[in-house]
Formats: sequence, C-alpha cells, structure tokens
Amino acid sequence: RCHTMEERANLMNMMKLSIKILIQSALSLGRTLDSDFPPLQQFFVVLEHCLKHGLKVKKTFIGQNKSFFGPLELVEKLCPEASDIATSVKNLPELKTAVGRGRAWLYLALMQKKLADYLKVLLDHKHLLSEFYEPDALMMEEEGAVIVGLLVGLNVIDANLCLKGEDLDSQVGVIDFSLYLKETQDSDGKQDGGITAVLDQKHYVEELNRHLSCTVADLQNKIDCLEKTNSKLQEELAAATDRIGSLQEEQQQLKQQNELIRERSEKSVEVTKEDTKVELDTYKQSRQGLDEMYSDVWKQLKEEKKIRLELEKELELQIGMKTEMEIAMKLLEKDTHEKQDTLVALRQQLEEVKAINLQMFHKSQNAECSLQQKTEAISSFEGKTNEMMSSMKQMEERLQQAEKAKQAAEERCNKMKQELAERLDSCRQQMAQLDSKCSTLEKELKSEKEQRQTLQKELHQEKDATTLLKTELQQMEGLKKELRKLQDEKQQLKKVREEQEQALQEMGLHLSQSKLKMEDIKEVNKALKGHTWLKDDEATHCKQCKKEFSISRRKHHCRNCGDIFCNTCSSNELALPSYPKPVRVCDNCHTLLLQQCSSNSS
Repeated sequence: RCHTMEERANLMNMMKLSIKILIQSALSLGRTLDSDFPPLQQFFVVLEHCLKHGLKVKKTFIGQNKSFFGPLELVEKLCPEASDIATSVKNLPELKTAVGRGRAWLYLALMQKKLADYLKVLLDHKHLLSEFYEPDALMMEEEGAVIVGLLVGLNVIDANLCLKGEDLDSQVGVIDFSLYLKETQDSDGKQDGGITAVLDQKHYVEELNRHLSCTVADLQNKIDCLEKTNSKLQEELAAATDRIGSLQEEQQQLKQQNELIRERSEKSVEVTKEDTKVELDTYKQSRQGLDEMYSDVWKQLKEEKKIRLELEKELELQIGMKTEMEIAMKLLEKDTHEKQDTLVALRQQLEEVKAINLQMFHKSQNAECSLQQKTEAISSFEGKTNEMMSSMKQMEERLQQAEKAKQAAEERCNKMKQELAERLDSCRQQMAQLDSKCSTLEKELKSEKEQRQTLQKELHQEKDATTLLKTELQQMEGLKKELRKLQDEKQQLKKVREEQEQALQEMGLHLSQSKLKMEDIKEVNKALKGHTWLKDDEATHCKQCKKEFSISRRKHHCRNCGDIFCNTCSSNELALPSYPKPVRVCDNCHTLLLQQCSSNSS
C-alpha cells in the first residue's frame, strides 16, 4: 500500500508539472499547438501513465491484455456527446491496437476542450470503473478527482493535432525530466516576473473556478437528494418501529389475557373437581342406604315366603274348614295388598335413585366438555400468538423486499440509459431512410413534370375543340336541343379544367420551394468552396478592427469564411450546415447568414 501511495503521489506531481509547463509554453507562443510540440507530447505521456496505473489484466484467447482504452469506451454510453469521438476513432484505418485508439481518443477530446468533462463523468461512475481498475488505483482514489480539476485549465489551449499519418500504435511513452528541470531553474531565475505569470494564468484560474462551482452545485444537489432520501427512510424506520412497538404491546396484552384465562380455567376446573367429589360422596352414601334398605326388604320377602309355605301347608290340612279358610284368605289378601303397595313404593325409590345417578353422569360429561372448550380456547390464543409472530416476520420480509425493489430501480435506470443509446442509433438509421426518401421524391417530381407537359398539350387540344364548337354553334342556331347538350358537356369540361389548374398551381408551388432549397444548398457549397482556412502565422492583425494580436487579444477563426478575428469581432455563434452545433462566426458572416435565413423563411 505504501508503494502504491508513493506511485500515486509521484504521478500527481508529474501531472501538475506537465500541465503547468504546457499552459505557460502555450501562452508564451500565443498560437495553436501541433502534435510535435514537446510539452504537449510529455503531457500525453504522463496522462497515459496515470490512466494505466492500477489497470486490471484481462485474459483473452490471444493472451493478456492491459490497455486504458476499455474505460474510455464507457464515456460513449455515459455521455452521448462523446459518440462522435468514438466513431471517428473506430473509422481510422491506421489504428490496429487498443493503445493507439486510446491515444487518438485523448487527442480528439483535448481538441474538443472536453477532456476534463469526460474524465469527470467516468469518476462519477466508479462502480463501472471497478471492472477495469484495482481498488487502490489512481483513478479510484481522490488523486483522480484532483487530476480532473487540473485538466480543466487546458480549456484555455487551442490544439490542432493531425491523426492521419502518425503511428500511434508503436509510440513509446518516455517521460523527459529535462523539461521539468529547466522549468524549475527558470522559476528560480524569474521570480521578478510573477505578475506576468499571474496574468497569463488568469484564464486557467477562471476555468478552474467555473468547473469547481459546477462540481459544488452538483454535490449540493446530490446532498439534498440524499438528505431527502435519508429523511424518508428515517420516517419509514420510525413508522416501522412504532408498528413493532404496538405489535409487541398487543402481544404482551394477549399473553396477559392468556394467563388470566388459564388461571380462571384452572380455578373453574378445581371447583368442578371439588363439586364432582362432593357429589360422588353423596352418591356413595345414598347408595349405601339404599343397599341396606334393599337387604332389609329382601329379608322380609324371604320370611314372608316361609310364612306362605307354612300357610299353604295349613290350607292343605284345613281344606275342610272352608269358612275359616275364606276368612283367613281375606286377611291374607289384605296383607298381600299392603305388601304390594310397599313393593311399588320401593320400586319408585329405585327409579328416583337411577335418575339421580343419570343426572350426576350428565353433570360430569358437561364438566368434561367445558374443560375441552377451555383447552381449545387456550390453543386458539396460542395460534393467534403464532400468527402475530408470522406477521412480524412478514413485516421484516417486506422491508427486505423494499431494499430489493430499490436495487431493481437502480438497475432499471442503467437499462434506460442503454435503451437511450439504442434509440440514438435508431434515429441515425431513420435519417438515412429520410435521405433515401428525398431521392425518391426527386424522381417523382421529374415524372410529374412530364405529366404536366402532357396535360398542357391536352389543354391546347381542348381549346382548339372549344373554338370549333363555337363556330359550329354560330352556324347551327336552329338546333337548340343539341346546343343545350353541348353546353352541359362544356360546363363539365370547365370543372375538370379548373381542378387540373389547381393541381398545376400546387405542383408549381412545390417546385418553387424545392428550387429555393437547391439554390440555398448551392450557395452554401459555393461559400464553403470559395473560402479558405487562414493559417495562424499569416495573420498578425484582426481583419475587421485591424488591431494587433497579443497575449490578451487572442486569435479566433470564423468557421464560415475562415479568416482570423479578435474575440470582440467574432463573439457571435450560429449553426452552419457543416457543423451540427453553433460555432464561432464573425460579425459580417453573422449578418449575411441572418439575412439569408430571413429571405428563405419569407
């Protein structure tokens, strides 16, 4: 780690020195820089070392690959403005390696003055850079952001780098330390010229301030968004904790109710047990009394049977004595009736005892049913407690699902970005289809011109026929019926003629508009062919105000006529046919182009 930290610090210091030397030398020269300029070459070498620091080695079928063009290709997906650079780099036939394509990409980004913006977009998406760089690489640490801030100062420099004819694949990037030694020696000898250096670096400081203000505004917006999301999450957490607390309180209340119900059920069970014990004791005691009475009655029955036998013997002995026997029989009958009454009473008592036994049995069954119901109520309360626990688990699962939904939303955002890139490609294809449609419309215009000529011939023929008809009408004044028929036919022909004339007028309007467009295109082509791009060395004064150029009064090309003007004479911007975006134009070209636009619109 110490070794990588030292490497990052050394590379950052080298980058600071190279940018400082490049800006000072460019301001001292006061012209656009070429690819042969030594400080510019050293700047690209140092930048290439910074981008290569901590790169991961990717294994392919051919072998190991380690190039910095892989992360630069991500800029096309993250920033659609960089698509022009990517297409132009891919279309260069001389480039055969990824290193050459990466160098060409850096050249084009510097010429566009958007190198710092593109690298800032990469640093904002470090989760994508982690696929290409190690965690302790320069681009993944704070030094990468510092280097991007230093690169903003290069927007002051105008560079004109030629990519054709240069062998970018086989160039060996070696840092020349002699330039940095010279620069330090010159700085010791030129301490008196500090004011001029500050004036030269004014534009650099302004660009730095602008870039830093933009980054501060972006960071503040991100902080506001994060604070809002944090507040929402805190509110959700507070609501969830409140819910959990309420659920816990309900659970405690249910537990207390369960305990109360259990205590009551236990008390009721004890009371029913005691009641059943008392009833059983009473039943046993009553049964013992009934058994004793039954034994007494049984003994009496045995004695009576014996007496009856004795009486029957006496009856057999005393058959002759009927009268006495009849009286005895009556007496016996009375006795038997009384005994039968006693037997009926005893039977009724037995039935009552049986009914009491049945009542006691039903009471015991009811007590068992109530016990079962209470046990079922206890089980239902336990089921409710289990349901409350399951609802708690469901709430935790919902929280996890919300986090998963958040991750899915982020993935959808990335997919939407990819879909936008695909839509841009489809728009380009539609532009090509529109060009093909324009060619087909031109062919149709030619065919319509031929039809117009044939219609004109037919009109002349119809005019001749009408003159002949007029002469015949003058000669045939008596044939009124035929004249009426001919007049009806003439009216129909007039309607057809008016419709054809309207169609011809509309075709004439379309032709005039297409001719105007063709003339505009021809004028633009003539203007582009007639004007030549004036070189920086050939111009020493502004073409309009005739003021001499200096460090404070810099040179600017007009993208329409190609001449060189100062900033005040070329502060206007317009969209030209050869440039898709508004570019710098001088005052004269600005007025001419506005007049052409107004005439075309009228």
